[in-house]
Amino acid sequence: MSIDTLLAPVADTPAPDDPAPVLRVRGLSVTRGPATAGHRITAPTDLDLYPGRTLGIVGESGSGKTVTASAIADLLPGALDFIADEIVLAGTDLAALDRRRRRAWIRQHVGVVFQNPITALNPRLTIGAQVYEALPAALRGRKTRWARVVELLDLVGIPSAASRLDAYPHEFSGGLNQRVVIAIAIARDPAVLIADEPTTALDVSVQAKVLDLVDDLERELGIAVLLVSHDIGVIAERSDDIVVMRGGVVVERATTARLLDHPAEDYTRELLAAAPDITRPADTPVPDDTPVVLEARAVRREFRRPGLVRRGRAHVAVDSVSLTIRRGESIGLVGESGSGKTTLARTLVGLDDATGGEVLFDGTPVRHLSPGERRVWRRDVQYVFQDPYGALDPRMTVHDLIAEPIEISGTDTERAAIDETVSALLREVELDPTLAERRPGTLSGGQRQRVVIARALATNPRVLVADEPVSALDLTVQAAVIDLLRRLQAGRGLSLLLISHDLAVVKALCSRIVVLRHGTVVESGSTEDLFTNPQHVYTRELLAAVPRPSHRRDTPDPTNHRKALRGERHP
Repeated sequence: MSIDTLLAPVADTPAPDDPAPVLRVRGLSVTRGPATAGHRITAPTDLDLYPGRTLGIVGESGSGKTVTASAIADLLPGALDFIADEIVLAGTDLAALDRRRRRAWIRQHVGVVFQNPITALNPRLTIGAQVYEALPAALRGRKTRWARVVELLDLVGIPSAASRLDAYPHEFSGGLNQRVVIAIAIARDPAVLIADEPTTALDVSVQAKVLDLVDDLERELGIAVLLVSHDIGVIAERSDDIVVMRGGVVVERATTARLLDHPAEDYTRELLAAAPDITRPADTPVPDDTPVVLEARAVRREFRRPGLVRRGRAHVAVDSVSLTIRRGESIGLVGESGSGKTTLARTLVGLDDATGGEVLFDGTPVRHLSPGERRVWRRDVQYVFQDPYGALDPRMTVHDLIAEPIEISGTDTERAAIDETVSALLREVELDPTLAERRPGTLSGGQRQRVVIARALATNPRVLVADEPVSALDLTVQAAVIDLLRRLQAGRGLSLLLISHDLAVVKALCSRIVVLRHGTVVESGSTEDLFTNPQHVYTRELLAAVPRPSHRRDTPDPTNHRKALRGERHP
């Protein structure tokens, strides 16, 4: 079936009559191959962007949202092209321009914020040099241009901007690098800002700060924002109008309030239902007299930095952290990147060694375990890695990936028994056993993560340590994996340690939470208590930063808002 036959009539959001949209798109389709003869991968799409407003495009991976935004910015990869009835940007129809003039016009009026700030910035150039390069040629004079660089970095919230012009991207955090990318995007004073998944790789609190910055720029400079995300919570919080895409087709469009209150399409309702519900009551913690399976007792982990060893200095990733994991208990370990979550988890499963304190398994310090007891510890405590793409050897079949830990642990030795165990594990994680002969590269992200979980279950463990197991997945796939983990824990009586920066995911799975910051525990307790009465300011910041559809944007009256912005562009 062609994509044209999938296109159903969709009611347009009523277009405001004052002023005209800064970007008007009609009949935009992305094609694989030349526009005149290529295969359409998105159906004809109409969009309108107004000054001082945000249009959100939401949908899962492969829905067509990113290629649509890329087509508007003329940034499609070489294999793709686009056709359109009309693309009017700042009063000029791009379809009437040759490619050189079209790109020049887009460069002048459109800024783009890419998903990954690390790949968006040149690691060999300083921050200052990269912003300097982005300035319009019309801005003359070296001193004037450098003053503008400092002004832009100040505007996006880079601390002590004037003193950090010579810094390189690797010296900045992910959040600061994304602010630099935004500074570059607005360097030419664009009328439109396209933000394509601008916070996917960032912690939830850093994500909130970056999105706050985009909101501020929209309001203060009157920029029209096109925000692309797979996260309906982010889109609902930050957008005035929403377009929902699926399989290259716009399935619904409406104002944010109307779409959230009265979604017309089943797919929109699925996206809304898949957002983690932090209002759901958390599970009750297991009793305190339940046996402890795994324990960290004042664990410390430090890393020596090159050049500092002779001076006796080290980076302390985990500092005197204690926690207990009881039989059948689910604990959430939360905090931003660099808080020590993953280091502690790796230490608990033996992938890293503690430089202080003790890790205990069934009450015995791991360092005192006999070789046989150590094998039991490694079999009974399994790790689910964050990246399902990097965790699986692309050269091995799914069968061999799951069978490998069974063979190494000696759980089964007969080939027929191993084959049956692999099939049973695939069924348990809700995958078709016929996938066993396929390789990871032929699977979706959700299928790969289920294979990673099946491999972790292969030795019949008692404790599962899951490191950000859903952070790279679309919301609907994320919800399915969360449900899977919940069922597996209940069905097997597993103890679960879930590492995440996202408190909404933790609320869905865990009865107790430990909050880490800078390698130390700042707060711990039952999930319900932490959500209803957080004691530490850092915990309150994490909770406030959780995006959710119920936190919709409080949009002022559209007509009055646009009138106030008319003619008030940044000088």
